[in-house]
Amino acid sequence: MRTHATQQQAIEYAQKKLLENPVYLDTETTGLGNTDEIIEISIVSMDGDVLFDSLIKPKQAIPAASTAINHITMEMVADFPTFPQIWPVLLEILLPVPIGMYNAEFDTRMITQSMANYGEKIKQRLQAFDIMNVYSDFRATWDPRHNTMRRHRLEDAGKYLGIPIPNSHRALDDAKLTRAVFHRIAGQPY
Repeated sequence: MRTHATQQQAIEYAQKKLLENPVYLDTETTGLGNTDEIIEISIVSMDGDVLFDSLIKPKQAIPAASTAINHITMEMVADFPTFPQIWPVLLEILLPVPIGMYNAEFDTRMITQSMANYGEKIKQRLQAFDIMNVYSDFRATWDPRHNTMRRHRLEDAGKYLGIPIPNSHRALDDAKLTRAVFHRIAGQPY
C-alpha cells in the first residue's frame, strides 16, 4: 500500500524526476490476460520527440474486442517485426533512462509476457516509474474502499489538467498524453 502522499509531494517528485530526463512509453496489446502481448509500442522523449513508434506482429491473433478499442488489426501488423526482434532497439533507448508509464505495472508485465511468448526472458532491469500513482497522489482523492488514493484513467487525468491531446487508444497518443500529464504535475510546459 502506498503512503498517503500530499499533492505537494507529488509535484516535488515530478519536478525531481524531470531532472533525470525520462522517456515516456505506452503500449497497445492483444488483451489484459496472462498470455496477451504487445501489438504497438511508442516512446517519446522528455522534450516530446518520438524516439520509437511501431506496430508489432504478435504470435497470437488479435481478438475483435481489442481491435474495437485500439483499431489495430492482424492485417495492419502482418509485415511488422515481432517483439523479440525489436527488443534490442528498445533496450538502447530504455536502459540509460527512467521510463515513465501510466500504469507501469501493466506495461512492464506486457513487455515480460511479450518476450515469454517466444521463450525469451528479459535479463535487464528497466527504471520504470508509474505516473498513474503520481497523478493519484496529485489529485489526492482518497478511496476508502481500497484504503489508498483513487486511481484515475489516463484520459481522465488529461481532461482534468486541461490537456487538449486526443486519446485515441493508440500507443503514440497515449505516450504523448502521459508525458503531458507528468509535465503538468511538475508545473512545466508540455
